[in-house]
Amino acid sequence: MSGSPSIVIIGSGFSGIGMAIRLKKSGFHDFVVLEKSEDLGGTWHDNTYPGCACDVPSPMYSYSFELNKKWSRLFAPQPEIHRYLQDCAVKYNVRRHVRFGVKVESMEFDDEAGRWNVLTSDGVLTPKAIVSGIGGLHIPKFPVIPGLETFEGKAFHSAQWDHSYDLEGKRVAVIGTGASAIQFVPEIAKSVGRLTVFQRTPPWIQSKPDIPLPKAFRFPGVARVVRDAVFWILEGRAAGFAIDPRLSAPQKAMALRHLERQIPDPALRAELTPDYTIGCKRLLLSNNYYPALLRPNVDLVTDDIVEVRPHSVVTADGTEYEVDAIIFGTGFKVVDGFAQVHVTGRDGLKIQDAWEKGVEAHHGITVPGFPNYFMLLGPNTALGHSSVVFMIEVQINHIMSCLKLVADRKADTIEPRPEAMRAWNDKIQKRLRKSVWNAGGCQSWYLDENGVNRTIWPGFCFEYWADTRKAKAAEFVIR
Repeated sequence: MSGSPSIVIIGSGFSGIGMAIRLKKSGFHDFVVLEKSEDLGGTWHDNTYPGCACDVPSPMYSYSFELNKKWSRLFAPQPEIHRYLQDCAVKYNVRRHVRFGVKVESMEFDDEAGRWNVLTSDGVLTPKAIVSGIGGLHIPKFPVIPGLETFEGKAFHSAQWDHSYDLEGKRVAVIGTGASAIQFVPEIAKSVGRLTVFQRTPPWIQSKPDIPLPKAFRFPGVARVVRDAVFWILEGRAAGFAIDPRLSAPQKAMALRHLERQIPDPALRAELTPDYTIGCKRLLLSNNYYPALLRPNVDLVTDDIVEVRPHSVVTADGTEYEVDAIIFGTGFKVVDGFAQVHVTGRDGLKIQDAWEKGVEAHHGITVPGFPNYFMLLGPNTALGHSSVVFMIEVQINHIMSCLKLVADRKADTIEPRPEAMRAWNDKIQKRLRKSVWNAGGCQSWYLDENGVNRTIWPGFCFEYWADTRKAKAAEFVIR
């Protein structure tokens, strides 16, 4: 790999493309974007399952500096989001900085040179700084089921959809009922011979107001006004999640009314009614998932899976379900995804050792002992109520502020002080203990193996913006 840029950006989703655009708008062009796939888009390139769409209103799902006035619906489908990112990359001339098909193997800080050695599948780069834009939704999670390796049919994860496999007329098992499954189940139910949905925990689901956006949305200023209105509406949801779960009573009532309207059978309705506080797991939106379960070719199974055989799935009650294919809608290794990166910082400190007691970062962006290493959508910066695109932009602003501190002081590196990171994380963990995500009575991908929430930001988006919009020199070691 020829050339050694000053900054390496890893990933070309909303985080990577947004960081690249911000650097270019600031007059800085000495950077590369490393993308392991053959095209940009991140999760919106990888996830192409039937029915894939955003569950955040589309007016909030574009960069604030590049509002997309072409959204067709209030909840944009995957192809439109992917095309938006491609259009942004073209408009801001980012594609020429992207190196496709390049996987980052490891990153090691050279104390003597004050630079990073980034080992990739295409050689070594030695940048001054690294911005990790890989996010948490890139390592598919598979359940551990005895006998799964013996299955002789087709098996794949929703994030690795095999479009070459024809599902028509097949007997299909879907394991998992999360955000992806409730989108693709209604689509494949139309054509499969028999669909068996294995549910461990029912999700809270509300109706999805997925209306076409009127042409007026494209008028100058309208998109901005709509975006601002949607932002504050979504912020209102955070009160019940982060302040007091009792404030989510209206949300619960809406979900229960939706379930009652769409599922007339009391027995089935009981199986689909969650027993945990709304918001503890991600609140989902769908108009067609419940009706799909009423189709004559669809069965809902709530017994635990105990075994997979070469041509079947077996549940705890001894029932054997003959299937031709298994589709996993079991989400991603979010917390594990942070810890699985091969990063070695100052004095040979491995990031796994720095995170021995749990994944954490200062403002979710920087880690003591790892100079000039920045994360976008790092620990405790994901959202349960609004758009992560907003969080990404706020974090990009923070990173630019850090880089400015280095430039202004004619320094080489910046990293947070351990006491600053400790204070910040202690503060948010204290808030999280009272939140619905920790006290809502469920197990979710937000929690690590010790039951600590390492994923969600426990408050309003405007709070995070106020807390991070300018890097405070006193909180950092600048060398």
